Amino acid sequence: MTPDRILRIAVIGTGPAGMYATEHLIEDRNLNVEVDLFERLPTPWGLIRGGVAPDHPEKKLIVERLFDYFFKHGCVRYFGNVEVGVHVQPRELARWYDAVIYAVGASDDVRLGIPGEGLPGSVSAREFVAWYNGDPDFSHLDVDLSHPRAVVVGNGNVALDVARILTAPVADLEKTDITDHALRALKASAVKEVVILGRRGISQAAYHNPELEEIGHLDGVTVVVEGDDASPPNVDWATRRKLETLRELSAQSTRAAERRIVFRFLCSPVEMLGEHKVEQLRVVQNTLEPVSNGTLQARPTGKRLFIDTGLVMRSIGYRGTPIPGLPFDDALGVVRHIEGRICDDQGAVLGNYVTGWIKRGPRGIIGTNKKCARDTLRCLIEDLQAGRLTPAELRSTEVLQEIKARQPEAVLRPGWLRLDHAERTAGRAQGRPRVKFTEREEQLTLAAEG
Repeated sequence: MTPDRILRIAVIGTGPAGMYATEHLIEDRNLNVEVDLFERLPTPWGLIRGGVAPDHPEKKLIVERLFDYFFKHGCVRYFGNVEVGVHVQPRELARWYDAVIYAVGASDDVRLGIPGEGLPGSVSAREFVAWYNGDPDFSHLDVDLSHPRAVVVGNGNVALDVARILTAPVADLEKTDITDHALRALKASAVKEVVILGRRGISQAAYHNPELEEIGHLDGVTVVVEGDDASPPNVDWATRRKLETLRELSAQSTRAAERRIVFRFLCSPVEMLGEHKVEQLRVVQNTLEPVSNGTLQARPTGKRLFIDTGLVMRSIGYRGTPIPGLPFDDALGVVRHIEGRICDDQGAVLGNYVTGWIKRGPRGIIGTNKKCARDTLRCLIEDLQAGRLTPAELRSTEVLQEIKARQPEAVLRPGWLRLDHAERTAGRAQGRPRVKFTEREEQLTLAAEG
């Protein structure tokens, strides 16, 4: 491709996957690109804004600064509050652009599939995280914190985030960008104990050691470990380090602490009980048995326990949701693809690509998306050089006209910058990074001012 040929690309999603794809496109000196970013929310950054815990401001700041640099690049446009499948269809985008990259993440979660899961008081960790981080679609989520005990099912990093937010001193959270409605609820919270349930043992826990170490920095919180031997043999270095950290946290704990986090291993939930809302969680104790490939499988023993609680949060995995008009693998929760090229039963859907969680499933850390995007861009460039891409039918100005006509409340880059400025200004008045506006109409009003 010659440098003077403008390649027009649509990137759907402005979280890490979409922004790393944008970075690679801009930094490739063999490409002359125009990138249009589409985001269903008025605000960009995906899980950086809506998923990273508010008490991790340094992580947010570093990534936001990087993304903001490419977001403000002269060849990049932003169409916020525009949803693919609602305001514009994939088949239309395929005609409007030389290529389309879907980086929409995983906006659903895995359910437990147990009786009583639909009772009030049963929510997903994904919903809870979106609630305290300011996703406008979850600003009115009913989070019942009136019971002294909450249960989190799952023991990955998100489960630790949830436990930390529920037990952290509110005075510490008041210095962060956590939403005001979450702050009010946490100030009135009766939760004194968070039980983290893991169906397997300590050595199979999915969380990482840095996230586990953060539990030790919580003032007034004690750690209790139940249900497994803390010294299993033949584990790798990373697992051994997590075991040491958990042992240290448990040894440092004191019964006089106001709140506590209980790691309860070898337990699986089997039923949520309650007349009008969750009142108890019935669990079965497990044992570990080796299977054919040498791994250990959790098997129920038949011994059952009841845990009194008013809030149960499942944190056992995210999954993608279908995009109308694109082939979807429902079993894996991803768009069907071959090495990033979207494909249906007839083969590749030329000019359409995926990256991030909607491509590989909810695995890896933020930085994993950088390599994932690079791999997808390699396929796109191969298709470009082989002449397999159909040239865009619309000019840049014509796409803008179409978007404005279909979604008059689309938020363009100046609108997001106004909203961003308003949040940061409100935050400075309170000594916080920002005060998030969490109602969609309020966000759109601030974005439109001026």
